[in-house]
Amino acid sequence: MELADRAVGLLLSVISLSIFTYYTFWIVILPFVDSDHFVHKYFLPQEYAIFIPVYAGVALICFLSIFIGYVMLKPKKKKA
Repeated sequence: MELADRAVGLLLSVISLSIFTYYTFWIVILPFVDSDHFVHKYFLPQEYAIFIPVYAGVALICFLSIFIGYVMLKPKKKKA
């Protein structure tokens, strides 16, 4: 099982690093590149740089709130 855990950890690290690199390039470097350069076709418009993280954060907070509410309202089992 340890090998599977390491593989999942490596996969999550690679995905996180690639998302971070893409977002950083999109926000920090792309505004300084000419607008007619071919690299612009690989990125969304700049407005989405704010909308996507905000919506993801709101969805995460909603999910966590629902989960915490479910755990708090779940009936407790009595010990025998």
